[in-house]
Amino acid sequence: MKKSKVDKNIIFLGLVSFLTDISSEMIFSVFSVFFTVILGASTILLGLVEGLADFSASSLNYVSGYLSDKYGKRKPFTIMGYGFSVLAKFFLVIVNSVWLASAFRVFERLGKSFRGPPRDAWISSFTTSANRGLSFGVHKALDKAGAIVGPLIAFFIIRSLGESYSTFKLLFLIALVPAAASVLVLFLLKDRSVKPTKRENTFLMFKGTSKEYKNYLLSSAVFSLAYFSFSFLLLKAYLVGFMIKDVILLYLFFNLVFVIVSVPIGKLGDIIGRRKIIILSFLIYLLMSIGFIFARYKWEVIVLFGLFGIFFAIDEAQSKAYILDLEKKRKATALGMYAYVTGMVYLPASIIAGLLWKINPAYAFMFASLATLIGLGLFFRKK
Repeated sequence: MKKSKVDKNIIFLGLVSFLTDISSEMIFSVFSVFFTVILGASTILLGLVEGLADFSASSLNYVSGYLSDKYGKRKPFTIMGYGFSVLAKFFLVIVNSVWLASAFRVFERLGKSFRGPPRDAWISSFTTSANRGLSFGVHKALDKAGAIVGPLIAFFIIRSLGESYSTFKLLFLIALVPAAASVLVLFLLKDRSVKPTKRENTFLMFKGTSKEYKNYLLSSAVFSLAYFSFSFLLLKAYLVGFMIKDVILLYLFFNLVFVIVSVPIGKLGDIIGRRKIIILSFLIYLLMSIGFIFARYKWEVIVLFGLFGIFFAIDEAQSKAYILDLEKKRKATALGMYAYVTGMVYLPASIIAGLLWKINPAYAFMFASLATLIGLGLFFRKK
């Protein structure tokens, strides 16, 4: 019988992600409101900055994945990625203008970009085909558990001290503590070295991938046009009538749903096949986008944030497990290419969303619905 339990090293890597997400989500849960309401930036600039941040979060994925495979090392590149994010958060403490806040948002995501593929390939080395979905689900559940704790801390800080500039600065300073702790935990883990791969240019690597991988990469790239920054969903909630502290709780609810469904969805993917789970993610995102077009009441927004939590649980974990099912050799490289290509599209996606939002917020969600339909159609093409 194939091994089905989760390796203890995945739990420790999950702890690293848990601590990092406490820090990052303390910041991200309030950043869109801090940026537009406290600092006075426009939604168009928010769209540009978030698009650049999403691009930044994927810009080094292929490079780090390639280097990790080339040298057969996972741990050093993972530490470098987490460490860079910690350094960027030190910079946030001195932010006092829109432009400095913009720079922080973009540069902090470079760390996320660099650590992703080596870490996910490291996780994969502790899995089998029988428990890969479950293992990634457990890791992401621990990851997003931090995204529950982080916004909760932010909520109590703002509730206790008010919505002033000085309160936000204190919040950003406190967020440094779990970020630094996450890097210390990483140093305690042993690397899982693999056989180094020969150097191969991007074109030859892509040519050598499976048809299923190429098709998924294409459909995901088109779908990414619909996948604009989460900040716009938080702004939608603010427009519907949620106060700043309530927006934080709404973000916490989204992450709670993510944690609750992450492991069951991972198990389900192991049983029925991850392709069906990926199709489900397209359909959920389509339903959510259409819902936001018409949402006028708080209860509707709450339901839609719950749907987004389910979608995100699939997208963050099961998409990676699906890629690792398709590509057996250059795992980190395949993950890096996927993240890089989709990240390239996130930039225009958020810019488009910001421009459409300026005209009418509903137009941004209409565009998202259309892009999702096209992406789903491409995914359904014959293999």
